[in-house]
Amino acid sequence: MEQIEPARSGHVVIGVDTHKHIHVAAVMDSIGGVLATLTIATDAAGFKQLLEWASSFGKIIAFGIEGTGSYGAGLTSFVRRNGHKVVEVSRPDRRLRRLNGKSDTLDAENAARAVLAGFATAVPKTADGVVEMIRQLKVAHDTAVKDRTGAMVTLKALLVHSDEELRRETARKTQKMIARHCAALRPRGLETPEDANRHALRSIARRWIALNEEIKKPGSADRATRRPTRPAPAGRVRHRRRHRRGDPHRRRGQS
Repeated sequence: MEQIEPARSGHVVIGVDTHKHIHVAAVMDSIGGVLATLTIATDAAGFKQLLEWASSFGKIIAFGIEGTGSYGAGLTSFVRRNGHKVVEVSRPDRRLRRLNGKSDTLDAENAARAVLAGFATAVPKTADGVVEMIRQLKVAHDTAVKDRTGAMVTLKALLVHSDEELRRETARKTQKMIARHCAALRPRGLETPEDANRHALRSIARRWIALNEEIKKPGSADRATRRPTRPAPAGRVRHRRRHRRGDPHRRRGQS
């Protein structure tokens, strides 16, 4: 009895379940179901291996990738540079995971099915240009602001346990004045809780000052935000009106 080979359209969709160290991919034909699966490393060699492997099954319609903004960012950029379409696939629903089971291969197959069925249509962000530059610089700025706030809260909490003289000296002062005053402390040896308190105050105050200088310092973040995100419209040129000045030697009334 002859075995009938499953029909294939020659058009495939690649689903990828992304992780930190490995990616699991599944190739699905538009009418023939899942054809094969592959596990690759998360480096350039692994990305190239995936692309060559996927191309051997036919014409690639699209890549359905999970976590395009995290673990799948590198693969997304590589696939786009090679001229293929990328669709962002959401993580599987937890209720469906409990019913159908959880495995990397199954997640990759579900990613391909979501693209093929039209459930996943989101286009991932390009993660390049001025917007991405500002986003990354803003992350560094926001963490510095958060750490500075935490340092001042801790500093004031430690001042409550300080001696009466130090509390009186720092009372009704601004945050910057409190930090400068505590940073200038010269604690003695670590023999009493008061000595430990002064050591801790000086350390945290210096940390607050360093973070404050980092936040206030004009740097690349300001230059990136001031950079224009779009060029000026073409064809709009300003012309200054030139006023013709008369000959100073020409008498009034002469033509």
